[in-house]
Amino acid sequence: MVRLGRQVRFSITPFLDTPGPGFNAYASKPAGEGLSLFLELAVELVAPAAPQTGLLVNVSDIDRAVRRHAVPVFTERVREHLRRGEHIGFDRIAALLRQAGTHLGDKFGPARLERLALKWNPFRKLAMDMNAPDLLYFSEKFEFAATHKLWNDGFSEAQNLRVFGKCANPTGHGHNYLVEVTVRTPAAGPDLEVGRFEQVVDEHLMQVVDHKNLNVDVPAFRTRIPTVENIAVFAWECLVGRFDPAQLHCITVWESDRTYCSYYG
Repeated sequence: MVRLGRQVRFSITPFLDTPGPGFNAYASKPAGEGLSLFLELAVELVAPAAPQTGLLVNVSDIDRAVRRHAVPVFTERVREHLRRGEHIGFDRIAALLRQAGTHLGDKFGPARLERLALKWNPFRKLAMDMNAPDLLYFSEKFEFAATHKLWNDGFSEAQNLRVFGKCANPTGHGHNYLVEVTVRTPAAGPDLEVGRFEQVVDEHLMQVVDHKNLNVDVPAFRTRIPTVENIAVFAWECLVGRFDPAQLHCITVWESDRTYCSYYG
């Protein structure tokens, strides 16, 4: 089986009835006019790749189906809620994802629609597994800067250099790390309070690692090598059990735009 993902970007102008067609799908289509709401819907499909083409579904067909059957769901409902002055909380976003999934479910031939994720901005998204639509997965990214040295005192200097390369620099080196924290929460439950969620992450993780020498300033890394793998595990340990009634689902840590690690506890 193959999992194929496609991100479809669109904009909603809440107080205009005509969306404007848009001709740059990379930016958003419909394009929106003036100050509008930019959204990105990620669609994940699962099926075997066709032996004659190597394709699961042509991505142009995914774009067309999403813009024809899912984007209008978001556009119409978001306009209705905003024009009535109604807050669009997790429960309403869940209803939109569920409705969009219903409209898209039979539009991709033998491919099965497995997951929809709505990105609100570059740093937050809300996802729904179509096989378990009663659960939502909220993700937010955080940034911290820190130095670390990758070194095992049980190795010789030659071994350390062979295993860790330039990361074994005796004086250490730094990264601007990104951490994505994902929690799962009942779609019908109380809304996750984003401000409280951020406060928990800041208090129990960011303040511990930001602008620190991980090997020296963080006690856990006096006995653990602060690799990106171990940082992801450490972040989990700092945050697990702190989001009740939501539950921690995944921690992903990037130490560069090419290197990251995810940990699911």
